[in-house]
Amino acid sequence: MWILKVIMCVFNGVIFLAGGAAVLVGILVEMNSKYLRTVLDHIKDSPPALAQVGNVGYLLIAVGAVLAIIGFLGCCGALCESKCMLLTFFVIILIVFLAEVAAAVIILLFQPTAQKLLEEIRQKAAQSIKSSYGENKGLTTAWNETMILMKCCGYNNYEDFTESPFVKNRSQYPNNCCHGKPAKCTSSEAKAASVTGCFNALVKLMKDNSSWLVGVAICIAAIEVCAMIVAILLYKN
Repeated sequence: MWILKVIMCVFNGVIFLAGGAAVLVGILVEMNSKYLRTVLDHIKDSPPALAQVGNVGYLLIAVGAVLAIIGFLGCCGALCESKCMLLTFFVIILIVFLAEVAAAVIILLFQPTAQKLLEEIRQKAAQSIKSSYGENKGLTTAWNETMILMKCCGYNNYEDFTESPFVKNRSQYPNNCCHGKPAKCTSSEAKAASVTGCFNALVKLMKDNSSWLVGVAICIAAIEVCAMIVAILLYKN
């Protein structure tokens, strides 16, 4: 019996820590998402679903809070031998597990749709840069912070800035388009530097980390299943 309690506490301790980590990451994402929202707000006729990208931080905070509550209920239920808390824990974690499975299926099914959605806004994003970069302070700051963070240039490439107020007034491109090296980034230097666009940089980042994310998701799902099994065993005993 005590072994089951120890196992239950270990599983739920991991779930609680995972929840805390998700909340922390969500807060950090939310603190830095203002630039993303600014960029999205200046893309005319963008799909409404695209605006939800800026709410990722809130989603992480909500998921983390739920996981932390689950971990707390599981530990307390095991230590106090409370059938009510164990049953509540089992029901909540079952709902969360089913929601995670449904979300995984939706992501797999709609991955091509998401790719198509991002492709559709290529021209719109480039147009917002051409019309406002260097003139609209909020948009300019948002793009500068995004390019510094992701080490990219424009949405597609340096050509997005051609004919923008910034290039017209200064006769140069943002330094990020030349890896930040020359004092004045000209068209020829930007072309030679060939800095990748922020869209392709984001896609590469997602692909590079997809295996790690899948592995973490599988581990969390396995822990949840084991925790449900242990919770039922404790409930019956």
